[in-house]
Amino acid sequence: MMRFDSFFCCFSVPSYSVSIFASLLYSIIFSLLLFVNVSSFDPLIQFPTILKSSTGKSITLLYVNEFGAKGDGITDDTKIFQDVWKMACSSRLRPKIIVPNGYSFLVRPIDFVGPCRSKVSLLVEGSIVAPKDPKVWDGLDARKWLYFLKVRHLTVQGGGTINGMGYKWWATSCKTNTTNPCRHAPTAMTFHRCNNLKVRDIRMLNSQQMHISISNSIHVEVSHITVQAPAKSPNTDGIHISSSTLVAIKDCTIRTGDDCISIVNNSSNILVKNIACGPGHGISIGSLGKSNSWAQVHNVCVDGAYLSNTENGVRIKTWQGGRGYVRKISFTNVWMENVSNPIIIDQYYCDSPLPCPNQTFGISIHSVSFVGIRGTSATKNAIKFACSDSSPCRKLYVKDVQLVSYLGFPTTSFCWRAYGSTSGLNNPPCCFSFMQQPTKYLSNWNHQSI
Repeated sequence: MMRFDSFFCCFSVPSYSVSIFASLLYSIIFSLLLFVNVSSFDPLIQFPTILKSSTGKSITLLYVNEFGAKGDGITDDTKIFQDVWKMACSSRLRPKIIVPNGYSFLVRPIDFVGPCRSKVSLLVEGSIVAPKDPKVWDGLDARKWLYFLKVRHLTVQGGGTINGMGYKWWATSCKTNTTNPCRHAPTAMTFHRCNNLKVRDIRMLNSQQMHISISNSIHVEVSHITVQAPAKSPNTDGIHISSSTLVAIKDCTIRTGDDCISIVNNSSNILVKNIACGPGHGISIGSLGKSNSWAQVHNVCVDGAYLSNTENGVRIKTWQGGRGYVRKISFTNVWMENVSNPIIIDQYYCDSPLPCPNQTFGISIHSVSFVGIRGTSATKNAIKFACSDSSPCRKLYVKDVQLVSYLGFPTTSFCWRAYGSTSGLNNPPCCFSFMQQPTKYLSNWNHQSI
């Protein structure tokens, strides 16, 4: 709680003026207390704690439990979180919202809306848990739980846990049981139009659907995140990136029921580095082009990954009939262990209960490299390039790929309308339809600047 004497020290006034002002202020407070029913006094009303940072700047610390949040995992603490956010967002003193260790705060769907007057930090040291019952979302946007909008220079960190409590959502998914209707489910944390964002040192657990979604954002760094959900949990992507640029995903461990990392429409300048993935569906660009839509993804570098027991390895997936392009993509230094489809480009992707019709248009795939990818394949086809008749894959590049069978059988490669070049020692040998002149495998952009 802020002390009155520290408040007075902020002003340079004569000492006798301070004395008169202090006496007057204390007299007013004492007089008010004479007329206040003491039993009605709310002891939960708190002043924020104000500290000085190492650079001398003032920092406001807002502990949610000091403002009335119970943190017992049962009481609804949503309103307290909303009030504390409004206080932080309106502060000029670099506010830090503290979710303290040892507490579990039940929070319903909530929007954290900016822009804010200063840089805001959310320190999750304890746990934030979602309601278990999907009916809580009745009448609300079922795609959102913790939703951050237009918050610039936001940092989310702290070593705590965000638990989506997704089991009931998964049980009623059409992916779990085809007799269930297909419907939306919440993303645990959505960051929409949040520029200069940092998310680090957080454990994401059992999201209702996707765990972290980043959309329409610039300059984003996600690091040291752990994502955990069962292998059969439907659509529980670890980190999903759309319509964003200058994004770095580093040093993360992701175990989930869908893509560990998915990069979709209108994203560019993406760095994915030092990722452990599995179980899950691998690291994917796409899906793109559904319902004949336009999409473009370019300048993506995946450098350093360990994938184990995943349904796919490094993948590009597009629907027939889409328009746009995927270009300047590099997958480098990836180790696979018992991975199905370790290297795959699939321009006939069809995530539908009904067969997808053949269509003439397709998204162009151009300048994609696979370098230094090694390990074991759970499928006979360790390399699969299934490209479009109307829009073949061009300027693919394979170098020093060594993928042997996890079960001991020979591995093979499959190519359809795939054009490119190889160098180094590759096993299985690549099967490009036409060997083009060797192309540089590194994109001509500086991913180290991200």
